[in-house]
Amino acid sequence: MKKWKILNKTKELDKDELIKILLENRGIKTKKEIEEFLDPKLSDITASGVGIDKKQLEKTIERIRKAILAKEQIVIFGDYDVDGICGTAILWETLNDLGAKVMPYIPYRMDEGYGLSIQGIENFKSQIPNPKLIITVDNGIVANDAVDFANENGIDVIITDHHVPSQKVPNAHSIVHTTKICGTGVAYLLAQEFKIQNSKFKINENTHLELVALATIADLVPLKEENRTFVKFGLEELRRTKRTGLLALIKEAGINKELINTYEIGHIIAPRLNAMGRLEYAMDSLRLLCTNDDSRAKNLAYKLGVTNRRRQEMTIDSFEHARLKVKSQSMRQAQDKQLKVKSLIFVGHESYQQGVVGLIAGRLVEEFYRPTIVVSKGEKISRASARSISGFNIIEFIRNASKFLVDAGGHPMAAGFTVETEKLSLVQEKLEKLAEKMLNEDMLTQSLRVDCEIKFSLIDNNLYDAIQTLAPFGMGNLQPSFVSKKVIIEDIRLVGADRKHLKLKLSQLNSPIQFDAIGFGMGKMSEKIRIGDRIDLVYQIEQNEWPARHATQGIAGGNGNSKLQLKIKDFR
Repeated sequence: MKKWKILNKTKELDKDELIKILLENRGIKTKKEIEEFLDPKLSDITASGVGIDKKQLEKTIERIRKAILAKEQIVIFGDYDVDGICGTAILWETLNDLGAKVMPYIPYRMDEGYGLSIQGIENFKSQIPNPKLIITVDNGIVANDAVDFANENGIDVIITDHHVPSQKVPNAHSIVHTTKICGTGVAYLLAQEFKIQNSKFKINENTHLELVALATIADLVPLKEENRTFVKFGLEELRRTKRTGLLALIKEAGINKELINTYEIGHIIAPRLNAMGRLEYAMDSLRLLCTNDDSRAKNLAYKLGVTNRRRQEMTIDSFEHARLKVKSQSMRQAQDKQLKVKSLIFVGHESYQQGVVGLIAGRLVEEFYRPTIVVSKGEKISRASARSISGFNIIEFIRNASKFLVDAGGHPMAAGFTVETEKLSLVQEKLEKLAEKMLNEDMLTQSLRVDCEIKFSLIDNNLYDAIQTLAPFGMGNLQPSFVSKKVIIEDIRLVGADRKHLKLKLSQLNSPIQFDAIGFGMGKMSEKIRIGDRIDLVYQIEQNEWPARHATQGIAGGNGNSKLQLKIKDFR
């Protein structure tokens, strides 16, 4: 059962007071903070402002300038997820416009693993003759051995990354690093700084902001300060993009370009771009972003769509397998009168594809609300992906077992590691014991953030429009949630292809106003309620437009007709 955390207890609010409370709940209180939040400026974002070291940045720019003038072979070494792909596209296009001798390289997940590696360097050396400079994107901050190997082979390394560094920093030529923004954001600021300092070079005016927005949302970076500004302006660029590959992908996905928002990026566009790196070779996603050929873009978009559907099927099958493993372990523990589910979920199997273990972990966190590690077991080497819960730093936790690991990296909420399979049981034992000490029942109880209580009489189109001034919503700037009490159920229906969504018609005492409410995936909750029941309801206010804005969502959005509806988060 979720714990409701109501952030403000004030009742009988008017619209102006409500917006002020929503801002305060997000830590926006002073006049200056409110102005910057409601009217952000792209020009306010600087490299030094996000914590990038100025000397390292200047050293980086000078080394790139030297490589361009000397016609040295540059390799942009990206990651295989949306963040790495978008950042690689930005740096490759920027340097290519400058006349650099530059080639992109994305490692193959199955053979090379994550990030800059000795294997990866050896592989691209066989394809790209005489490389002299590597620029990493969205990786490299923990690649000590690979950087040493590159140095020994006469190759300089510039690291651009946003992941959490380990105690020892790689011996790179220079490091452009911050944890405040995504990897693509770091690449974008480097490209912008290079343009500012090298005005004599002819540079394409494409700002690349649409790619920064894609990566920021896909990488689940908190939408605060610079990140929110990137997404706000990046969404505007995306809605009018002329980038051939993105247009083809948007068409293949069946979505309306002018209505693209954080949902469409996070649930429709990003999974397609990610699918190639999960199951195939992510270079095809990069080729799609960079191509100017309509026919090639169409073929690549189709390939991404097909691969994503295969990824979805594989994820569902593996998740069900993992879920049953967790449940069977829990039942055995219950017989021994121990905890129903361990504080840390740690599951692995030979059948789990490396590319989907992170998705499986994410789904297990949603189901059981425990930090979760899912392992793709190999004969000699196993690779794991981890997802966390609020307030539990998963990468720092994993590093407690670093003496058993080949490598580890990531963020406080998502991380991964590589381990020799024969040492896997030692890692599991170490981390499970540690989790039992570090996690208590309160931390393992999911809390639902509720901004405040309001009455139905306050809800209208003017309120909805006022709430939208706080957008874009996402990690770190959640869409406002409200609670209304003693709500009367007037009608109950099950909707959707599998009748798995709950649709209610609701009213409140002494008010003629009624609202439709939709609870996605809440079909089974219909067994607990009857028409005439009174409930306390937590919800978000949404605009239900039709015809549907895209076929995959199937419930709302589009041209012309619209009305407000409530999106159910929970009820009692």
